[in-house]
Amino acid sequence: MTLSAPARGTQGPAPPPRPRSRRRTRLGGRGEGRFAVALLVPAAVVVFGVVLYPVVRTFVLSLHDVNSPMPGSYPFVGLQNYVRVFQDSSFYPVLGHTLYFTLLSTTAELALGIAVALLLNAPLRARWLWRSIVILPWALPTIVNGALWRWIYNGQYGALNGLLATLGISETPHQWLGSPFLALNCVILADVWKNTSIVVFFILAGLQTIPGDLYEAARVDGAGAWGTFWRITMPLLAPSIAVVLILRTIEAFKVFDIIYVMTGGGPASGTQTIAFYTYLQAFSNQLFGYGAALAYLIVLAVFALAMVYLRILRQGQMAGVE
Repeated sequence: MTLSAPARGTQGPAPPPRPRSRRRTRLGGRGEGRFAVALLVPAAVVVFGVVLYPVVRTFVLSLHDVNSPMPGSYPFVGLQNYVRVFQDSSFYPVLGHTLYFTLLSTTAELALGIAVALLLNAPLRARWLWRSIVILPWALPTIVNGALWRWIYNGQYGALNGLLATLGISETPHQWLGSPFLALNCVILADVWKNTSIVVFFILAGLQTIPGDLYEAARVDGAGAWGTFWRITMPLLAPSIAVVLILRTIEAFKVFDIIYVMTGGGPASGTQTIAFYTYLQAFSNQLFGYGAALAYLIVLAVFALAMVYLRILRQGQMAGVE
């Protein structure tokens, strides 16, 4: 049997592709790497200039006795500023105000946020309208929110005294911001009114990821609304709740602007928090080294709180997997 030659015009099997040279591949990889570095350099410069340099500079200031905004040579004191914080008798009342503000505001915002999110997740008419209304307080700048509530609490012409008089509850004007403890609670109420909105939408996003089949199965098994909430809704909302707790705890612990606008830290330093106390020490008393040490302690406290929340969340997820 003889094999005939391939007909003219037809092609035989294509030759195997020639492997690229290693040198060309290396050059291409180097070019891509250089291009990636060129894209990252502007962002790295911004991060260094806006974040890293101030962080390092603040730490350096905290190790020196800096008592003037002017550049110069100041004595090195090591950790003396940090030791001074815990020896300062006026620091502990401020710490108490901060912890009270953080605990009460975060708890209230979480409880109200879950309740409102459950309502907005229900099949209501014009649900989009109610969701738009709920987000309005959070859309207001904190400075505007503080000025608004300061007017509401005003003892002479405030809206709250006017409302109480109209309803016949109290004809006597109250100085809502005149007592230290009452003023602190009034500031907390203003903060809760503004920030509950963002909690609502975090929880609402979590609710919409829960499959409806779980609720149907629970209904078939005879579970009531309360049992369904605690056995299905709350465990599946744990990641969203953890995110909310981390964000709101951090923001509440370093609260400054609403206190600055509403009370200025008064009366009788009754609404001063750690962030406001740091501002007073650094910029009013010009103790910049001491203020820098306070600022670093705030960062460490916030970092510790975030780690605790993340650890609790991780343990809850591991328990759910098991």
